[in-house]
Amino acid sequence: MLEQGGDTTRQTQHAQEGPLARHADAFGALLEQEGYAPTTVRGKRQLLDDLSCWLGRRKLHAADLDEQRLRLFLRSRARRQGARRGDAATCRQLVGFLRRLGCVPTAPEQIDTTALGCIEQDFTRFLSAERGLKPVTVAAYLRTVRCFLLQRFGQGEFRLDALCPQDVNRFILDRARHVRRSYAKSMVTVLRSFLRYLQQRGAITADIAAGIAGVANWRLSHLPKTLTPAQVERLLMCCDRSTPTGQRDYAILLLLARLGLRGGEVVAMTLDDLDWEAGEFLVRGKGDRLERLPLPRDVGAALAHYLRYVRPPCSSRRVFIRMKAPHCGFSSAAAICDVVRRALWRAELDPDFKGAHLLRHSLATNMLHRGASLEQIGQLLRHRQANTTQIYAKVDIEALRAIALPWPGAAS
Repeated sequence: MLEQGGDTTRQTQHAQEGPLARHADAFGALLEQEGYAPTTVRGKRQLLDDLSCWLGRRKLHAADLDEQRLRLFLRSRARRQGARRGDAATCRQLVGFLRRLGCVPTAPEQIDTTALGCIEQDFTRFLSAERGLKPVTVAAYLRTVRCFLLQRFGQGEFRLDALCPQDVNRFILDRARHVRRSYAKSMVTVLRSFLRYLQQRGAITADIAAGIAGVANWRLSHLPKTLTPAQVERLLMCCDRSTPTGQRDYAILLLLARLGLRGGEVVAMTLDDLDWEAGEFLVRGKGDRLERLPLPRDVGAALAHYLRYVRPPCSSRRVFIRMKAPHCGFSSAAAICDVVRRALWRAELDPDFKGAHLLRHSLATNMLHRGASLEQIGQLLRHRQANTTQIYAKVDIEALRAIALPWPGAAS
């Protein structure tokens, strides 16, 4: 018992040693604010204590901390205590916290000096500065270009002047077998943009982009995937509203089902967008457009309940917050698609398409069946061009029968 007491005393003393000790309380307070459980907070604070002592033994200061020294510390800790799940993530979290305080220098930008890295960096500048594309779109372009160049040149020299239309068409044909037609069509758009950029920069002389074959994916060639009104209500009723997560997801699903919001628009909603007195809210739509929509009674009631009784306290202004720590807004629209998929599974529904757009399509189709015009549907869905809404005309089978021409040779 005396030895245990002595060990505890030494651990307490060690917790007050090293260059990071004075930040332990502030780091712990931040973790509590972000909703971590007390046991998790203690574990993360213990890692800070260990790292502080490790730095102190090597006569290092907080300003000497960087990613390389973190790797050395984690290897040393793993040898002594065994590898622990989450240690690397906690270290990144800690360094981010210290950098915000100004105690640890910002990591120098890692510049890829390889041939592929230089091409990507210059193309990124072109897409951002000259095309005005958003970072998420630029990242998608770079993934396609990287795959194409690696397939064409492998680990060899990147001889861009040796590119020809056959190289591009071969790549597209190979990839098109494994992806949706719409994605294959987007690959053509990306590679044409890349090749025109190369020609503009003088890296290639021929207009290779003109020789790239297109992918057949005609507009209005398919019916939108939808749920019936009864299935939508079943989906909503299957939310477990006895749990905080179920109450949050119910509010999300109502926004999708009643107003046809896109997944990204739900993610981007902030507390400042809600105008309770006017019964409206601001939608942050595609192309940075801001539009106001009315807040239906059931949607408003679900949102108000979530905000008053469910939403975790945090510094984020986002409306919808992760229920598990760290309490922050969703990182992307994929989280909203996950909410829809879980709801479909609970409701025992198995449509071909399971993303957030399923409820947007369902709303438009059901409005059409109730007599709404395409113009009204386009206004609710905030389509910029009227022809975007035309796909929903195809689901009105009875109206199409009335204008269908008789089949040649059919019995009269």
